[in-house]
Amino acid sequence: MALSHLQNIQKRPLINYPFVALVVGNMCLLEAFFLAVCSIVSLSFQENDTLPFVYTTLIMLACGAGLVVYGKQQRSKQGGNLREGMLAVTATWVVLSLIGMLPFIFGGYTKTVVDAFFETVSGYTTTGATIFSSVEQLPHAILLWRSLIQWQGGIGIVVFSLALLPIMGKGGGLLYNAETTGIKHERFLPRITQVAKRLFLVYITLTLSLAGLLVLGDMNFFEALCHSFTCVSTGGYSTRDAGILAYNSPYIEYVITFFMFVGSLNMSLLYFAFSGFPKKLFKDEEFKWFAIFVSVFILVTFVWIYSQGLYDNIEGNFRHAIFQVVSLISTTGYITADMNEWHPFFFCIGIMMMTVCGCAGSTTGGLKMSRFMVLIKNLNNEFKKRVHPNMVALVRINGHSLASDLVVQVMAFISLYTVVILIGIIALTLAENSFITAASATFTCISNVGPSFGKYSMTFAEATGFEKGILSMIMLAGRLEVFTVISLLHPVFWKR
Repeated sequence: MALSHLQNIQKRPLINYPFVALVVGNMCLLEAFFLAVCSIVSLSFQENDTLPFVYTTLIMLACGAGLVVYGKQQRSKQGGNLREGMLAVTATWVVLSLIGMLPFIFGGYTKTVVDAFFETVSGYTTTGATIFSSVEQLPHAILLWRSLIQWQGGIGIVVFSLALLPIMGKGGGLLYNAETTGIKHERFLPRITQVAKRLFLVYITLTLSLAGLLVLGDMNFFEALCHSFTCVSTGGYSTRDAGILAYNSPYIEYVITFFMFVGSLNMSLLYFAFSGFPKKLFKDEEFKWFAIFVSVFILVTFVWIYSQGLYDNIEGNFRHAIFQVVSLISTTGYITADMNEWHPFFFCIGIMMMTVCGCAGSTTGGLKMSRFMVLIKNLNNEFKKRVHPNMVALVRINGHSLASDLVVQVMAFISLYTVVILIGIIALTLAENSFITAASATFTCISNVGPSFGKYSMTFAEATGFEKGILSMIMLAGRLEVFTVISLLHPVFWKR
């Protein structure tokens, strides 16, 4: 029996490409629907970008249909494994970015292919960094497309699709595990379709609720819808050059701040909270750490803003402090001022906020608070062991001890995350950028935040093609939790 099992393994191809093709193809078909919606919007506003969207829709349909046909014809009984899951997820994000950039190219809205790719990757990864100096000159369909790709990327393209297209069978769990953020919970995988549907229900509820509240704040319906897409996804794209400040509305700023904070929370716990079990959220240790983390940074920022007398009254100082802090920690990246005008001290705490970010299972980028907790608790245990060498110290979260393998995985993730940051900084300094520009651009892209310090504080329009290419790869690596992408570059991935 063991020999037969070994023979089956040897007969199985190294990578089940039909499975990968089927996954990517179905994502393309779903994406074609959103492109078609943008085509209709363009027609309704009688703007000149209808054909670019029609052409892109047809290309996306053809690509999706071809991959699905190939996948179904060649599909084997083995299904997918973790290797195919990582390859399928990475391929999905890359293929959709490559085709999703075509409206920018066909419409002539970007100068180069690299510009279009950067803008699209920034959208899908919910980074929100842009190459446009002025977005108010863009037609409605392009603005909607930028918002839609952030909305899909926020919950995760694969999770989004699993909720709407439960066709992956057992492979769905592999895809979910390869794409979702934070410390993984394997016990959820057998019922992954139900989990995806619950997350999508929370996501759509937050989106519609925010859109309605923004309309009540005198924002027109189109802009309210676009901002609800980019806020709930913690993406940060706006339809205005001045962002949220353009509306000059404290009401809108407070509403946006609240939803940015909610978007930073674990959506599974939000589902329980909305279902009448809020204690599950409020008793969660990660939520408590995150709430304290946010509160401390709000207090520090408020004290500094108030001491500088930047705004007329206490309320104004508080509003801008809470908005800016939540915007950075949630990785949404709506900004209310040029970050280069901030005190150098805020460069340091800004980097800290960009790095730790929100909770596991949220739409935020960055390390996630759960990993930060493991790091701090593991370091604390190591200090204890220095004094008591024979002590058995475990890392506990929510009263449960974590397996040593999981702690090692977290430490390995943080190490790899740091290595990618160092490589990014070195690459950007080779392109003759200052350290502040290189460091902040790398941090903002790997954590999918958007705004930066230094030369690219407001827009990446002046970045070279080399810099945009490097940062695009960093954004993808950050959004897919680094290991998913980097594993494809390791020789062991391509060996049996």
